[in-house]
Amino acid sequence: MTQIAVGTHKGAYVVEGSGHHWSVEGPLFPGWKVTTFGRAPDGTHLAAVGSNWFGVGIHTSADFHEWEQTDTPPAWPESGARKMDQVWSIHDDGARLWAGVSEAGLFTSDDQGRTWAPVAGLNEHPTRSEWMPGFGGLCAHRILTAGQHAWVGISAVGVFRSDDNGLTWNLKNDGVPPVGVPADVPRPEVGYCVHGLTHDPEHPQRIWRQDHAGMFRSYDGGDNWDRVENGLPSGFGFVVWRDDNSGRLFTIPLTSDENRVPDGGELRAYASDDDGDSWQVSGSGWSEAPQYTGVLRGAFDGDNQGMFCFGTTGGKLWLTPDNGGSWQELAPSFPRIDAIRLLS
Repeated sequence: MTQIAVGTHKGAYVVEGSGHHWSVEGPLFPGWKVTTFGRAPDGTHLAAVGSNWFGVGIHTSADFHEWEQTDTPPAWPESGARKMDQVWSIHDDGARLWAGVSEAGLFTSDDQGRTWAPVAGLNEHPTRSEWMPGFGGLCAHRILTAGQHAWVGISAVGVFRSDDNGLTWNLKNDGVPPVGVPADVPRPEVGYCVHGLTHDPEHPQRIWRQDHAGMFRSYDGGDNWDRVENGLPSGFGFVVWRDDNSGRLFTIPLTSDENRVPDGGELRAYASDDDGDSWQVSGSGWSEAPQYTGVLRGAFDGDNQGMFCFGTTGGKLWLTPDNGGSWQELAPSFPRIDAIRLLS
């Protein structure tokens, strides 16, 4: 039995079932935008919610049914100019939780998500005054960790890496074109709109990056990036995921920055089995009807054992149980989907 948590603009839902039989529980947090899900080191579930009127909140649960709101979610000082708009990502490194937020910043929790502390080395980075938002805002939305190393993707700033457990951070964008900067203008230090990051946990310096400017790969922890788009109809998109058991990569191309829907309405996941050197349409089961809908940067998840799921801005769920061999569009429809979490 598969369970999928779905975060939308109007609450969260739990989809449960298999084959062609699926049930829906919800909504949880009705009326709230549910922006991401997480899991604490002790197994506690977390859900981040947001409201234009009531701000940002973190809820915790032992069973994904009964929830309790924490008293101290990530927050900027009330006396400062920064506004806490959204929690974009919650990452568990096995001992500590990390949260990426907008207005862009990074926070950590050492008590299963009940309280959060700012990561000053990133939040007060010397380049901070030059940070500018992308279309989705100024947001820290992707976090990777491996031992004392950590990587954070911020739109539209770039990828940062720390080699000392988050104390200090350096920009790592060589090889990636900046957004909206003519070729004859000196290369800026910031202005790189990363959309997604994934890496190989056994060799964490091997990283893949879905960027505003295309799909890229680094073999040296982000010191250098190379374009890897052979076989893709477009380099633009928001999704990059690696199934760690097989090493297969997935992405979902969209037409372009100006037209953020699948090319020709052909919604497809693409897969690579050679570290991104080549890509091809993943499996079968795709709709023949036009699907002019997008997939957002938090609206996908996999279990590293062959199951991968994504949700669309049109409120539909797509699932593969066999590492991309076959795909199924699930029957339920939802509001615009912002977050996906595979529960089982």
